[in-house]
Amino acid sequence: MDIEQIVMNIIIYSGEARAYLYEALNCAKTEKYDEIDGLIAKANESIGKAHDIQTKMLQQEAEGKPLNVSILFVHSQDHLMTTISEKNMILEIIDLRKVVNSLSNK
Repeated sequence: MDIEQIVMNIIIYSGEARAYLYEALNCAKTEKYDEIDGLIAKANESIGKAHDIQTKMLQQEAEGKPLNVSILFVHSQDHLMTTISEKNMILEIIDLRKVVNSLSNK
């Protein structure tokens, strides 16, 4: 697989994860709590796939096979890093949303 396809896969998996995370957040807003864990699991799976690709690239570099770093490669790394950061924040927001919802329902 060429570097452009590898990089695009990182972007695609990161985008999938982000979509699952925001869907989980929306479920918290609408009190569909039973759907959240499955969506988070799907997001984690997509992040894992992107991270596995990244790890393979790092291993190749460590083995002395230099990478051709391009703007597209940097862009893919930005996507993955942002998705992981958003995941951490979204998980916190979901917990807060549950508290807010429980107080609103009283």
